[in-house]
Amino acid sequence: MKPRILLATLALASALRPRHVAPLRCAQKALGAACAALALAGPAHAVDASGQVQKGAAKIAGGGASTLQSGRVIAITRGVNLDDTDWTGKDLKGVAFQQSVLRNCNFRGVNLFSASFFDADLAGSKFNDANMKLVNLEMADLSNADLRGADLTQAYMAGAVIKDLKLIDDTDWTDVDMRKDQRSALCAIAAGKNPRTGVDTRESLMCP
Repeated sequence: MKPRILLATLALASALRPRHVAPLRCAQKALGAACAALALAGPAHAVDASGQVQKGAAKIAGGGASTLQSGRVIAITRGVNLDDTDWTGKDLKGVAFQQSVLRNCNFRGVNLFSASFFDADLAGSKFNDANMKLVNLEMADLSNADLRGADLTQAYMAGAVIKDLKLIDDTDWTDVDMRKDQRSALCAIAAGKNPRTGVDTRESLMCP
């Protein structure tokens, strides 16, 4: 390559090189600090891409799982109290609610695909017609929860508290990982057919 062409090529490469790395890093640190500050706020809130705050959608805090959905980031920590919150119309695919308190919440018709409620208190919450495929309910308390019409295909139920779980009509339990005693207890009250999948509830539980 001729010297002039080589010099021109090097000059062009230098001109195209990003020069504002430090401000970008500062902005990222500032965003992290803002999220941590929001975590200490009282009520449960969520921040979407436009900067709007929506009550009852989520609570952002450091150390929790996060998910990017349709242009917005939601992060929820362990141990957050979200009692009586209404999640109607929210897309909570993959959101983590580990060890959070979610008593008497409204999840009717919500997309909860692969969400995690590990060791969460869900007593009295309503999941009617919700998409709960691949949901992690390990050690979750489902006492008096309403699961009617929910699709729980391939959900994980090991250790879940179902002692007072009564409302399971029209649910789909296909390939759900649960203990034998849990299955027997659900079979004793199972009835109906899931409106989303068309699967018979008792058949999905492999009831005798």
